[in-house]
Amino acid sequence: MTRTKGSKAMFKSAHVIGTALRRFLGDEQGATSIEYALIASGVSIVIVGTVATLGSNVKGMYSSVATALK
Repeated sequence: MTRTKGSKAMFKSAHVIGTALRRFLGDEQGATSIEYALIASGVSIVIVGTVATLGSNVKGMYSSVATALK
């Protein structure tokens, strides 16, 4: 099988893409970033839930103190 100029370019492109894909799949730095993002989002959900729960309790406490002071 003889290769033409176009087929050489195609094989070179396939090799470059394959090399880039292997490098991308072997890189764990992106996975670490995603893990940190998931942890941060979990912590923020807990904070929002806590503030929402405590917010209504604190509001009720301030209302009772204001009523007692009148």
